Amino acid sequence: MANRLAHESSPYLLQHAENPVDWYPWGEEAFARARAEGKPIFLSIGYSACHWCHVMAHESFEDMRVAAYMNAHFVSIKVDREERPDLDRVYMSAVQALTGSGGWPLSVFLTPDGKPFFGGTYFPADQRYGLASFMEVLRKIHRAWEVRRHELEAGGEQLVEALRDHMTPGRVADRLGRGSTSDDVALDAAANALVESSDRLHGGWGNGPKFPHPMAIEFLLRRFLAGGDHDLLAAARGTLDAMARGGIYDQLGGGFHRYAVDDHWIVPHFEKMLYDNALLARVYLHAWQMTDDPFYRIIVEETLDYVLREMTSPEGGFYASQDADMEGEEGGYYLWTAFEIEALLDERATDLMDAYRVSQPGNFQGKNILVFEGDLEQRRTLEGARELLLTARARRPRPTRDEKVLASWNGLMVAALAEAGRALMRPDYLLAAETAADFVLDAMRDDAGRLRHAWKDGVAWVNGYLEDYTHVAEGLLALYEVTFDDRWYAAARELMDLVQEHFGADVGFWDTSDDHETLIVRPRDLEDNAVPSGNAMAALVLARLSVLAQEPHYEEVARELVARVRPLMVEHPLGFSQWLIALDHLSAPPIEVAIVGAPEADDTRTLLEAGGGGYAPHRILAVGEAGGARVPLLAGKEPVDHSAAAYVCSGATCHPPVTEPERLRELLS
Repeated sequence: MANRLAHESSPYLLQHAENPVDWYPWGEEAFARARAEGKPIFLSIGYSACHWCHVMAHESFEDMRVAAYMNAHFVSIKVDREERPDLDRVYMSAVQALTGSGGWPLSVFLTPDGKPFFGGTYFPADQRYGLASFMEVLRKIHRAWEVRRHELEAGGEQLVEALRDHMTPGRVADRLGRGSTSDDVALDAAANALVESSDRLHGGWGNGPKFPHPMAIEFLLRRFLAGGDHDLLAAARGTLDAMARGGIYDQLGGGFHRYAVDDHWIVPHFEKMLYDNALLARVYLHAWQMTDDPFYRIIVEETLDYVLREMTSPEGGFYASQDADMEGEEGGYYLWTAFEIEALLDERATDLMDAYRVSQPGNFQGKNILVFEGDLEQRRTLEGARELLLTARARRPRPTRDEKVLASWNGLMVAALAEAGRALMRPDYLLAAETAADFVLDAMRDDAGRLRHAWKDGVAWVNGYLEDYTHVAEGLLALYEVTFDDRWYAAARELMDLVQEHFGADVGFWDTSDDHETLIVRPRDLEDNAVPSGNAMAALVLARLSVLAQEPHYEEVARELVARVRPLMVEHPLGFSQWLIALDHLSAPPIEVAIVGAPEADDTRTLLEAGGGGYAPHRILAVGEAGGARVPLLAGKEPVDHSAAAYVCSGATCHPPVTEPERLRELLS
């Protein structure tokens, strides 16, 4: 018999709709019952592609004995962290404060008014891994609630007060100060710290599990561009090369898995997330633009082709994720035995097995994760063999796909596709970016222009979060600088004005809007997680928007945001890389390039080719006819002698307009 989750939209919640646990979705109904019956709440937070979420569900939530105990002594609530990142952020912070660590599935015990007093992550069915069994935890919590309820409630109240202090913007700012070193000194210190802490042998940072950290790589590329320090480029390329060759990259179908469990990038956690592939495709694109390494271009195109092929909805939005498991086998969809490859490829098998490190024993549970060890020519030679394997793989049962569309993640993918569409001359990428942007703006906004966070099956729900507004605005600005359709600029500006209206705090922005559901703590997360911090992205978008809009207030807000967080950036660069990108952007005067002329005219296009190519993160580009655009950067600028003209400004210096491409290249060199 289905529980209350059967009426939800989230694919993750629907996965638990047949559990014998009497699950409630997050809402007043659950809390009212907890208050009426004087029971604690068990809050379980996870997501559709999470392997260990599936394991705990199978071991415990599908167990009749465990479910009966939960139903008798607790009110149980299930939350999709992707649908409700605000709840995940609040209660993850609580568990980290209680235990020193966190992750998913997130398991938290609450008072009937939502205050956390105990928590953890995965609890096994039987005692192992040094962890108590879930049943043992349930019994201990029930006994403690029966005899020490007031003590637990007092502890929950104290924890909430600590979280409020941690997340209150003014208090955070007071603790941080502003920093006393110059921008360049701070940026160089952070970049050098990233290089020193990197894994020089295998790339990346830390041991297993190893995450991609695309924002850190992006920051290193920007700083290399600013100063030419080849150690920065080497650290970035070492990581990019290792990931592209490793098992974290899908060597047949393209796209990246979430992270690697080992330090060699061989064994991935097999789920594929939209945001990883958006951020990584974009940073590989920038690396290709800087180095002209053809391998990076291949990775960009294979990744984005995978997204268009497997992660795009009929409406044009992009799906959230693909599961790690195939019919209960972790990574089964991506694994190969040597026998399978030999049977499919015949005489070509040996070459492919040598190039992709395939052996009879295998490198993962008796099977093989493909890891590329050859050179680029070998990769091209084996293209046909790879296609045969991909075709055979497509006949296997596919991993489950979470088909909700999230605004923030779609914004990141729009940015990647827009830039790649221009740089790689791929009109299909540009069309996909425009279609997705139109979808988000049409299907995921209300009549007042306010974003919704999630969409599925024609329904958009949950107030948009700060990251929705900032990430979508970033994608729209990237799209404007490729198409020069001023409606994208106008939409980005509208979204950022809504941010200032509905998310403002005494310093920076809250993660939730002023009309969002009231939680025990209003969340504000400064640190980057898997996606850039909403506040950090706001700083970057506002800084760029200030030039296009010719609105100094936007830059003032951006600088205030960055100034308050700068000490943390230098001290913890890996967790604040998007902030470092914003600071890097603000540290040097923007290069304003305004080209006035008919966008489709040959003279305009010639100037655009001269002034709009390559990787130039400090360049802000606008193109439009005189008097015909809504972009203030173009205002007051006219063609010269009936020819398209380029106006270039940097800092306090503005050059006379030029009509010759060679002269424009000189100004930008």
